[in-house]
Amino acid sequence: MTGGAGFIGSHLCDSLVEKGYTVRCYDDLSFGSIRNIEHLIQNAGFRFLQEDVCDFSTLNDASRDVSIIFHLAARKIPRYGDALTTLKVNNEGTRNVFEAAAVNRCKVLLASTSDVYGKGNPPFKESDDLLLGRSDIRRWSYAASKVFDEHLALAYHDEKKVPTAILRFFGTYGPRHHRSWWGGPQSVFIDQILNNEEVTVHGDGSQTRSFTYVDDLISGIIAASENKEAEGEIINLGSDEEITILDLAKLIGRIIDKSKEPKFKFIRYESFGGGYEDVKRRIPDLSKAKRILGYEWRMRLTDGLSKTIEWHRNNPT
Repeated sequence: MTGGAGFIGSHLCDSLVEKGYTVRCYDDLSFGSIRNIEHLIQNAGFRFLQEDVCDFSTLNDASRDVSIIFHLAARKIPRYGDALTTLKVNNEGTRNVFEAAAVNRCKVLLASTSDVYGKGNPPFKESDDLLLGRSDIRRWSYAASKVFDEHLALAYHDEKKVPTAILRFFGTYGPRHHRSWWGGPQSVFIDQILNNEEVTVHGDGSQTRSFTYVDDLISGIIAASENKEAEGEIINLGSDEEITILDLAKLIGRIIDKSKEPKFKFIRYESFGGGYEDVKRRIPDLSKAKRILGYEWRMRLTDGLSKTIEWHRNNPT
């Protein structure tokens, strides 16, 4: 598994080890953490390799005698720069994964993103056209890199017969998420409110998102890995519980302390540089996941946030 010491990867490692699988966790720790997987280190069915997904030789060696590669390693939206690294890691890393899979004859589950839908009209179906913004707006480099990854995955599936499933994730959160914007707005809001700081909302907060508790996402990933009908398919995984970003911050504030509302600081998109552009609404159509995988999300946002807030309290930075 690439990115196995990260937020989603570490939870997936937990579930796979618990189910009796032997897991090789491959991560360069640029965003992952040993803390996420330290409880697994002594497990006979688990092995950690601190390596870079852009290094084909070590990745190819790590892929020998494995039946499936869960490819989670990626760089995300470059709000504050570094688009070149995002493009390099996502595209070179994914090419290396599929080349190693072709050599070693194993299956790949590619973690993609809801960001590929861009500015289309939700709820998003996997068959929808993708509508990205302009190339001179840096923010779209992440989505463009993941669209390329999807095409690469399907090309290897069709031309080199690498069994492949592509999973588009929608707004995953929960314990161990990254404590920055990398981990999502809920991660930043929780720490800011716990520390009695102003809550920084990008734009006016009217943009809406759906958020998926990590346990629900993991159940979908494992179902896709075990279901042959998922091969060659693109499948949304998420929840369709929609909320505005401002209301998300207010909800987190109520869970933490009902007696007072947080103070907000609204950040103009222009301050990011690179012509940052946001998406007004993002919510998935989950009918395909339900039909092929039997997928159902279960954790309501209020309950999942309560669990996540408790993790923040028990794991101060």
